[in-house]
Amino acid sequence: MFSIALNPKLLNLIKKMNYIPVGLGENNFSNEWIQDKSLSNISEKNPYYGEYTFHYWLWKNKSIKFSRNEWIGFCQYRKFWKKNNKINSEPKNFDELNSLVLKFITPELDKYESIIGEDFYVNQFKFSKFIKHNFKTIFFNPSLLFLKNKRTIKFHFDMMHGKGNLDRAIVLLNQKDRSDFLEYVNTKTSFNPHNMFICKNEEILYSFYESVFPWLLECEKVFGFKDLKGFGLKRIYGFLAERYMSFWFKKYTRYAILPIQFKDLNQFL
Repeated sequence: MFSIALNPKLLNLIKKMNYIPVGLGENNFSNEWIQDKSLSNISEKNPYYGEYTFHYWLWKNKSIKFSRNEWIGFCQYRKFWKKNNKINSEPKNFDELNSLVLKFITPELDKYESIIGEDFYVNQFKFSKFIKHNFKTIFFNPSLLFLKNKRTIKFHFDMMHGKGNLDRAIVLLNQKDRSDFLEYVNTKTSFNPHNMFICKNEEILYSFYESVFPWLLECEKVFGFKDLKGFGLKRIYGFLAERYMSFWFKKYTRYAILPIQFKDLNQFL
């Protein structure tokens, strides 16, 4: 399990979880961290790609040797995989958090090929969020607020990350997935969030990379970097990948769903 962090001070906490620490961003990390700045990399794009600069580094360099049937997972310093959804209490300290996060793949999970997070339902988003981000669209078509089946992944992306941007990106996707992904974003009202996933082996991992990265690099020709202002646009490559990740793992793998626990490790320093 790779745990991605921005703060070098989190090293010992991540190691206590028996996770592999990955340091991204501009801070100075010791050699106990894996970073995305060596060999072939796009580390300078981290403000736009988020955790995908590390995924790119894994894809391009294959510097980490995985066993043939080794599960490979990713979490973040403030988002972790929970063992199950039966534990609802909020962890009050690090030990409580460490006791409830996923440490190994159970026999029940081993029959699957991937694990993704619980669905995030965009049609349950608060009205005020949509109005705040795209008042004009809501003003001219207020029925969108009340017809929940119309509030699809595409509608949500248009509201939060620029109207029409998802359509502009999908045109650039490989032909094999283009029409299926277009149908997915236009009909589904939820996706699996936070760019978190677990793969049963490196073949699945690299197959995903071979699909998502050529697409994102094509998207750079359309969106670039200099005009991406505000969080909703600046991280557009991460947001595109997030929606595509949900689609790809559901289309190409037998997947299981696990809950994600929100808890910032910085609180325990």
